[in-house]
Amino acid sequence: MKRNCTYCNEKLEGRVGKKYCSSYCRSAFYYQQNKEKEYSLFKKIDQQLKTNRKILKNYNRAGLVTIRKGKLIKEGFDPKYFTHYWKNSKGQVYLFCYEYGFLELKDNAKSKYLLVIWQSYMDTS
Repeated sequence: MKRNCTYCNEKLEGRVGKKYCSSYCRSAFYYQQNKEKEYSLFKKIDQQLKTNRKILKNYNRAGLVTIRKGKLIKEGFDPKYFTHYWKNSKGQVYLFCYEYGFLELKDNAKSKYLLVIWQSYMDTS
């Protein structure tokens, strides 16, 4: 019975249950398999960041706008995913998804977001 490596298709020698010709092929096979998984952690995070950016961009065409938090959440926005933050002189922390930012505000016990776009004066480095 002829057996071949699962990854590179080379002829296998040795024990009967062997699937790979080398540790490289075994590692490469599992790397490829995990890379192709639809919901890996990094893909999930990246997808949520892209979704957040798209939603913020869509609602912030003017550069500065206030919107109900619930409306963004309904669209798929998740405030736990952001790329960086900026703290203003009042101590307020704006969270950003790339160049689009948001600051949570409370108005009559209702949660809102102030949406902004990254400005050059925010760069403190």
